[in-house]
Amino acid sequence: MERPYILHMFTPGPQVSPFDVNMAADAGYQLAVPYCHVTPEGIAGLTQDAIFSRGPKGAARTGLFIGGRDVLVADDMLERARNAMIPPFAVSLCADPSGAYTTAAALVAYTEAALGATSDGGLAGTQVLLLGGTGPVGRIAAVLCARRGAHALLGSHRGATAAGEAAAATGARFGVSLQGVSTATADALRTALSEADVAMGVAGAGVQVASEADLEAAMRLRVAVDINAVPPAGLAGVGAMDDGKPLAGTSAVAIGALAVGNVKYQVQHRLLSRMRESERPVVFGFAEAFELAREVLAEKKR
Repeated sequence: MERPYILHMFTPGPQVSPFDVNMAADAGYQLAVPYCHVTPEGIAGLTQDAIFSRGPKGAARTGLFIGGRDVLVADDMLERARNAMIPPFAVSLCADPSGAYTTAAALVAYTEAALGATSDGGLAGTQVLLLGGTGPVGRIAAVLCARRGAHALLGSHRGATAAGEAAAATGARFGVSLQGVSTATADALRTALSEADVAMGVAGAGVQVASEADLEAAMRLRVAVDINAVPPAGLAGVGAMDDGKPLAGTSAVAIGALAVGNVKYQVQHRLLSRMRESERPVVFGFAEAFELAREVLAEKKR
């Protein structure tokens, strides 16, 4: 009898995301087993339980998935799990806390493609303002933008201190330079928007981070992208289905949550499928998710 495909799903939180369980099943895993309240200190032992119990051949049908909500903790757990492997006992790994890795990958790849369509270059040299940027998606999107040569600013309605702390911790973790900026008042928000080439709405569902009046200040804006599919729009005027539509009252094109979400879904599905299909162990984080998002968008253009 062939051994089943098993995905062990670890989270520091009280439950594994049903979204991720569904994605695992759709990618062909026959068993998706949740483990809750897993700590970074405990991930090595669980990893070694998974690799030694099935032998080198069974390892090819075994995967580990790291979820949760904290992108810094997820990166730590991914690294610890990787270091716990003892070849030839090794399995494939993937981290995607709160879907932040795949969502940020789709968001930034879409933005890069839109900038390429409207100018001579991509993200390099642009100023990217991430509104609600101290959350999971905002932090990883900022890192990806910075790695592409952009000046990325994490905007926070809680003020400059909260934004600065998030930017410093995230930048230090991933080796990039990020800046925090207060968007706590209308004046602060509009000042930040006035200097932005790209505005990303990355706050929680149903939270509007910039109104039509706020966006009137964004005279340099070239791309406005929003991941909020729950009304009201995070960025006023950006429709969930928008895919390069001109944003009224600005010089920007709009990219909506469902356009980004479609690419995010394809990226996560392909990552999990490639884990299951690979004969050799693979490790997928947000960098790999971003390259795959670029592939998905390139296919879309053909």
